[in-house]
Amino acid sequence: MADETRSHNDMTDHVNTYDTFIWLTKWSTIIVVVILILMAFFLL
Repeated sequence: MADETRSHNDMTDHVNTYDTFIWLTKWSTIIVVVILILMAFFLL
């Protein structure tokens, strides 16, 4: 275990996972903001 080294593939997977997390966070925030704006428009 201690002799294992990280491969380039591991870093690529890490970056892809981070990019996906950022993408999902961004779009989730945008969707929530749009829903709140629509609620304010139609319910008030």
